[in-house]
Amino acid sequence: MLFKITLAMIAFAANSVLCRLALAGQQIDPMSFSSIRIVSGAVVLFVIWWLSAARSKIEWNFKNGMFLATYILAFTYAYVKIDAGVGALLLFGTVQLTMVFYGIFHGEILNLQKGFGLLIALAGIIVLLLPGVSAPSLFYSLMMGISGLAWAAYSISGKRMLNPLSSSLANFIVAVPIVLIVSFVLKQDIFMNTKGVVLAMISGGLTSSIAYVLWYSIVKNIDRITASTVQLSVPCFAILGGSLFIGEEVSLRVILSAVVVLCGITVVIFASRKNIASTK
Repeated sequence: MLFKITLAMIAFAANSVLCRLALAGQQIDPMSFSSIRIVSGAVVLFVIWWLSAARSKIEWNFKNGMFLATYILAFTYAYVKIDAGVGALLLFGTVQLTMVFYGIFHGEILNLQKGFGLLIALAGIIVLLLPGVSAPSLFYSLMMGISGLAWAAYSISGKRMLNPLSSSLANFIVAVPIVLIVSFVLKQDIFMNTKGVVLAMISGGLTSSIAYVLWYSIVKNIDRITASTVQLSVPCFAILGGSLFIGEEVSLRVILSAVVVLCGITVVIFASRKNIASTK
């Protein structure tokens, strides 16, 4: 399970790096990136589903497709102006809050230790958003927040899905026309080169589609609080990737924020393991 979680988190971070690499370098416009990403993901999942030995029935769910489309559109637009690591911090900070409070509302227990860890993680996000020279744009931060809400809803719904592959395929197929229509309605300047198209295809066909199937197989077996918390490791991978592959400068504020968030994750995971051990 730990190996699967690590793979999924690295893939999530790769999405941030790929998107930012494409947009920051003016390789492609954001709406075209979103469109190619979602179509590529749908095609790859369909091929995998079609070639699978046990071709399970596709689980259609319009809401999940809407969540996926909203996440992808807001995510891409936010990365026009936000660095990879900073965007990931905002995204998964929002995911953490949403999934934790949803879990509590539906009967999951938030003990003192988990609550303390959550507060620490939130403090890390607050450090990032405090006014200052290196603080991200409020508008683009809000866009990433919307993306986080949509991804949290998408993750929560994963616990009810019977088959990760057929569910993910249905979600991508539903999301395709939504993303394409929104891209057409916004009518932004369209531009792209080969590198931008390839980056969008990798994001959609590998680090989105396959990783989301893997994620759906994970969330079925862990509680919502743990699922939300492990995703806060993604910003750390994204910060590293942004620095290595894009040359983004990592400010002291971002480093401090990431360290504080990781401390909060550690506390929550330790509390979860302690609870499991005490019930045995």
